[in-house]
Amino acid sequence: MHADMILTNGRIVTLDERRPFASAVAIKDGRFIAVGTDKEVMNHKGNQTQVIDVGGRTVIPGLNDSHIHVIRGGLNYNMELRWDGVPSLADALRMLREQAQRTPPPQWVRVVGGWSEFQFAERRMPTLDEINAVSPDTPVFVLHLYDRALLNRAALRAVGYTKDTPAPPGSEMQRDSRGNPTGLLIAKPNALILYATLAKGPKLSYEDQINSTRQFMRELNRLGLTSAIDAGGGFQNYPEDYAVINDLAKQGQLTLRIAYNLFTQRPTQELDDFTKWIQMTQPGAGDDFYRMNGAGEMLVFSAADFEDFLEPRPDLPPVMESELKAVVKLLVQNRWPFRLHATYDESITRFLNVFEEVNREMPFNGLRWFFDHAETISEKNIERVRALGGGIAVQDRMAFQGEYFVHRYGAKAAERTPPIATMLRMGVPVGAGTDATRVASYNPWVSLYWLVSGKTVGGTALYPEANRLDRTEALRRFTVGSAWFSNEEAQKGSIAVGKFADLAVLSADYFSVAEEEIKRIESVLTIVGGQVVYGAGEFNNFTPPPLPVSPDWSPVIRYGGYARRPVEVAVTQSAQTRVAWGLTHRWVLGDVGRWQMGCDCFAF
Repeated sequence: MHADMILTNGRIVTLDERRPFASAVAIKDGRFIAVGTDKEVMNHKGNQTQVIDVGGRTVIPGLNDSHIHVIRGGLNYNMELRWDGVPSLADALRMLREQAQRTPPPQWVRVVGGWSEFQFAERRMPTLDEINAVSPDTPVFVLHLYDRALLNRAALRAVGYTKDTPAPPGSEMQRDSRGNPTGLLIAKPNALILYATLAKGPKLSYEDQINSTRQFMRELNRLGLTSAIDAGGGFQNYPEDYAVINDLAKQGQLTLRIAYNLFTQRPTQELDDFTKWIQMTQPGAGDDFYRMNGAGEMLVFSAADFEDFLEPRPDLPPVMESELKAVVKLLVQNRWPFRLHATYDESITRFLNVFEEVNREMPFNGLRWFFDHAETISEKNIERVRALGGGIAVQDRMAFQGEYFVHRYGAKAAERTPPIATMLRMGVPVGAGTDATRVASYNPWVSLYWLVSGKTVGGTALYPEANRLDRTEALRRFTVGSAWFSNEEAQKGSIAVGKFADLAVLSADYFSVAEEEIKRIESVLTIVGGQVVYGAGEFNNFTPPPLPVSPDWSPVIRYGGYARRPVEVAVTQSAQTRVAWGLTHRWVLGDVGRWQMGCDCFAF
């Protein structure tokens, strides 16, 4: 059988137990048809076969984020100024000032998650005075995790918040001595005030949302992501807010495989939502690039145990059990897989009581279900999860708010948040992810760094060696492990004959670089279904040309996405001159194909 594409001269880590390592792969019709030595695989070369020499680089299966809000993130990506990875508050404020000058009315400058003050050299938050100073006229909304938001005076005017505006229950609108809002919104611990305020901002046009979603997928491809499981999200209504991703899927323009869960949007009416959706769609509907995955991560609002570690653990209301049971019974009856946001062990105990009660009445009988997050889950409850056939999807939220957890609960309690090694030892399926874009960064290498090092982005050591993963096991959670959560472990997660031809060629050897360098890795060649979706450096000629960013004021044009140092790239003589100049003057070649002003760590 002649291949469509062959990759040779690689250090291929397959994660396939039958053949863990290889140097070459052959691909036909979007799947691997041979994995082995260069000599073995070159037997599949035909006259039309494209052969790519990867130059001894490390090759891994395409990464799969088991919990990311990729559909919602795509609709907003071109509007957002990302502080992910920016090394100093001074740089962040400079970016904010420059973007405010470029943003036309009535648009806002949005900094929406993916950063922590502990990543900054100054190790502090921006102040409202600083934000008002850099943007006196353009509305600015800065979201910090899901605990607070900073609005400048122009943003307060835009959303209409005055001394007479009440704060929703479970939240605070900070006020001055005269009762006027200062611009600080606080979740106590309910985050509704944060994302309800964000939802008041102008949206992109449909055409720009299409462009934004494609740009976000390309950015994820740049980091080696080939699959994602979308966890829904607040103010992401079905089917209205899925029109863009649906259209891209129909047009064959997805460069990321997406399995999506449906997230209820109406408190106390959750059962009605799922009853309606069960009549509209079903798990598995779609194709290998875009398919429906089940229910969650919000099943009922009364079960939302918000993970704001600046605040005490919330007690869930007494009605939670009855509301959750009604929804779970409906899902089990109709064989809908489900996922549930769960932070605290106390909440998980109550959730499992409900699940076990439903299972006695209507057996799960192999139905896929899982918890998300589970930072403080106990060993007893891990065993209960295993007994019910469930899994646990973990994310690097602690990498961004570990310092807060330590301050409230102590360093000892933080050592097992979450107890990943225990989950694996007890035989529970574990997948890895980011929970991007409003909490952690979407960069999977930051999450892999967290799994391996046990450290926050600010360098705080959280976990002893017993609760850290070696590099192979961490990678396995982001590939083979995550595939379980969309019931696709037979199709993806390893480089093996018959599986989807999804892989990433890395900028550095993940298995040998220093720990701190892990979070700076990216892909220089990403292949999804046998098609090149991203290439850089010596592989730039293999990739489709970058799509121009719209609208023309988008922060992505100037700053790109995740801020980082440049990978080693092949450049022309004229470009070498510009690079040398740029290293002094802090200009970088961005992924959008133009020379852009960047920050001290470069945005490619």
